[in-house]
Amino acid sequence: MKPLRWSAAGVLWILSGLLGVVGLLLSVTILLLPLGIPILMLARRLFSLAVRLVTPRSARHPVQQTGKAVKHRGKDARGVLHGGMKKTRRRARKAGKAARKSLAH
Repeated sequence: MKPLRWSAAGVLWILSGLLGVVGLLLSVTILLLPLGIPILMLARRLFSLAVRLVTPRSARHPVQQTGKAVKHRGKDARGVLHGGMKKTRRRARKAGKAARKSLAH
């Protein structure tokens, strides 16, 4: 799936570059300026779509990914609570430290 996304992003990047050049050339002439500006805006949107295809999900949605990490760490901490109290406190501390460390990075 990753090579397909990268190749689609490459095609979109080339297409947006060509549209940007055409929009720039149309914008140079005063009469064709109303055509050049929308083409430049379309080129910008295509370029941003190509960048979104390449970037990983954690970079695109950092808040959602952090929430998922915390949820999984909470489930791990809950599973630790099936033991003796001394052992449980030690495991819970370790799980808490691991959760804090994973959130810090």
